[in-house]
Amino acid sequence: MKAKVFCIGFHKTGTSSMTVALRELGYRVTGPNGVHDPDIAENLWSIIEQAVTEYDAFQDNPWPIVFKELDARYPGSKFVLTERDADGWVRSQVKHFGTRTTPMRKMIYGADAGAPEGNESIYLERYRQHGQEVREYFKDRPDDLLIMDLTAGDGWQALCGFLGHQVPAKPFPRANTAESRRAEPILKRIRRRLVRWFGRGDR
Repeated sequence: MKAKVFCIGFHKTGTSSMTVALRELGYRVTGPNGVHDPDIAENLWSIIEQAVTEYDAFQDNPWPIVFKELDARYPGSKFVLTERDADGWVRSQVKHFGTRTTPMRKMIYGADAGAPEGNESIYLERYRQHGQEVREYFKDRPDDLLIMDLTAGDGWQALCGFLGHQVPAKPFPRANTAESRRAEPILKRIRRRLVRWFGRGDR
């Protein structure tokens, strides 16, 4: 049985890329989970327990905020902390989420800080605190924690060495980047045109 792999980096640190990478290595990946559940505080552990029975790897929320409990409940698991420059991270938060809020982000950052725009200092403090807590918790267990900065070029070598896999013969994925999001409307237009063309051909 594969060890469970918990990606405990905060959202916008390469979580989508980690999903693609872990699936390439044969893991069943889930996340985020329960982000829009208005009762997430009460339902958190039922969501987690159900997911752990069905999947091998986990990313985005809520996994980072319960890494200590996950370690206790699922011994032998592997943990991957994805990080990036803090200022770049908070800019990405504001650009991607703006004034939109979710129950999950309220639980992480505070009831009045569910949206990153206008709460940048709160987000930065929580982000840095998380990194420090993870390092302190695993400081004597280097075999159980991998720290990756995908924006700095970390990729297959680090991840595969940590998990015991051969390095795939393809570039490490870069998913949900700003460039890919800008290209998405163009791709949608192309898909719509293809649907219209094939539709006319079927008539």
